[in-house]
Amino acid sequence: MHRRKFLKNSSLTTAGLISAPVLSSCKTEPKMESAVQTEAIKPIVVCTWDFHNASTKAWEVLQKGGNALDAVEEGVRVEEADVTNETVGKGGRPDRDGNVTLDACIMDSAGNCGSVVYLQNIAHPISVARKVMEETPHIILAGKGAEQFAYEQGFKKEDLLTESTRRQYEEWKKESKYETIINIENHDTIGMLAIDAKGDIAGACTTSGMAYKVAGRVGDSPIIGAGLFVDNEVGAATATGVGEEVIRTVGSFLIVELMRQGKSPQEACEEGVKRIMEKNKDRKDFQIGFLAINKKGETGAYCVHPGFSYRKYDPNGHENVPSNSFYS
Repeated sequence: MHRRKFLKNSSLTTAGLISAPVLSSCKTEPKMESAVQTEAIKPIVVCTWDFHNASTKAWEVLQKGGNALDAVEEGVRVEEADVTNETVGKGGRPDRDGNVTLDACIMDSAGNCGSVVYLQNIAHPISVARKVMEETPHIILAGKGAEQFAYEQGFKKEDLLTESTRRQYEEWKKESKYETIINIENHDTIGMLAIDAKGDIAGACTTSGMAYKVAGRVGDSPIIGAGLFVDNEVGAATATGVGEEVIRTVGSFLIVELMRQGKSPQEACEEGVKRIMEKNKDRKDFQIGFLAINKKGETGAYCVHPGFSYRKYDPNGHENVPSNSFYS
């Protein structure tokens, strides 16, 4: 007992000897100024590729005080309805069997998410995905089940194949050649990320997938963590291009986690592409583009080949931003 008391008293004395000058120093030393923190940019919306009309629509929602979830849904619906955009929604190019099949997912600031895969005959898969998120206990609905659910929710059946895409399909069948043309065939997705006036983040991603794909093929776009991921404490990311390569690295989740560890959106996107290229050394026959935003409203993008860009709309204006690339 005496020894224990002695050690205790010795420790307290030593602590006192050390603490006194330290405390004194704290009182007399001038306080160091921390780095200047820039105010977060909000509201803000970004989307893959030069989708001017989509980003404009999303910005209108945000400017009126709308939330980020409504903004990204309304924004990407513009492209789903545009029949001249043959990579998204109605008018998208079909699979090898001549069927237009759509994939989409959506995610809100609370981490709620919904997704539809291999959906046919419905022009707005992003809105069906939101219904899955809000009206069911599930995250993903597929194929006929997703289609039936859409009808139950009031969505109307539509022929998604247009005269243009039908004609292209008939021409394709003459050779049935399967290839992905950089920045054309890979221009197959709109991914959109937004931060509203409250600072909440949401994201949406929608596509008709690769033209003339094998029936049943699903890419990264409707897969939470691959084609899209949102973490309201950190930021969000989305992807475009050959989805199989994005899925293999769980690309969007990876980028958000890299931002959590302190990387900027630009640094995180570059690392995401580099991880893919490490598994595809010397391959140059595909495109991947990543887009990210952090809680401060800072953005970044990176791709495999030159040609990818993203739209940004914030209080400073509306612009199309070219992305740097792995191959210059």
